[in-house]
Amino acid sequence: MNPADLSHLLVRAVRGAVEGGELSAPVPERVVVERTRPGGVGEYATALAFPLAKAAGLRPAEVARLLAGRLAGEPGIRSVEITGAGFLNFELGGVRGEGVVRQVEQAQQVMQGRLCRGGDFVGAGPVDREGVVREVVRRIRCSQGLETGTGTGTGPGPAVPPAVPPVVAPLTRRDTADVLRRFDAGTVRWTMLATPPRETPAFGPALAVQHESNPYFQVRYAHARSRALVRNARQIGLTSRAGEVGDTAGARALCDALGDHPLVLEAAAHHGEPDRLARHLGVIADALLDFQYGVLPLGDEKPEAAHRARLALAEAAGTVLAGGLTLLGVEAPELI
Repeated sequence: MNPADLSHLLVRAVRGAVEGGELSAPVPERVVVERTRPGGVGEYATALAFPLAKAAGLRPAEVARLLAGRLAGEPGIRSVEITGAGFLNFELGGVRGEGVVRQVEQAQQVMQGRLCRGGDFVGAGPVDREGVVREVVRRIRCSQGLETGTGTGTGPGPAVPPAVPPVVAPLTRRDTADVLRRFDAGTVRWTMLATPPRETPAFGPALAVQHESNPYFQVRYAHARSRALVRNARQIGLTSRAGEVGDTAGARALCDALGDHPLVLEAAAHHGEPDRLARHLGVIADALLDFQYGVLPLGDEKPEAAHRARLALAEAAGTVLAGGLTLLGVEAPELI
């Protein structure tokens, strides 16, 4: 079970309640599931009960109890708890190595198909921040099936109107004049996109440093490490195969980060904020770099199924990093 699966399961629970006559409300096409805030209950939460309750003329707590009853005992859901006036909180089951890898493989195939139908970059100027942000938002929305190259909806049901990013702050006059002299084009583009649209990007000396404190370097370095793991595994005859990765260091954090990725892409598409994607790539990169040390056999250790599963998870992380960097229009290096 991953957050995207949970979202689909919630839609199915609402549909079942409506068809069973327990609830009179429109069935949503998708449900927003978010990470529980620090100090909250469980891993994920949703306010789904509130709009449903308004439509049905019920209290949110009543709707939450109805949905919790339908979801309790579902495979992959460890617990469901209701907090506040009707928030649903979920604890999912264990480390989800195999499921996360399958999710990444399927999502990548779908995203590539959507981008082939109109998601190519149109070529905003390298220091035209508004053009770059709008270009990337359109591409992210194409990846989610919310637009084609002409800006029309592609999924079932009514077309989704194109997202208009919030006001995009331009570069300062000085940066517009000489930022490409001080930094390479990839650094400039990343910084423009990783900064929330309403804020003015800051181009300081730290952007040129190859260090973990530099998110742009860290994300690209993590991708390169994922590719290096694959090359090193090939040298010892180890191939990847999706499976359970065990409780090796960093496995849970990496599974959680990859599991959250579809939700982050959806939020970036709907809000017109590519900085959400850039920040989350940093989360995945940090998790992968912590996880990498347990992927390959050490010393005289013989390759086992767990090593193949960990390699598959590391490959999946590299795939997500490459896909995210591609959406942002930044190179995903094999070596760094």
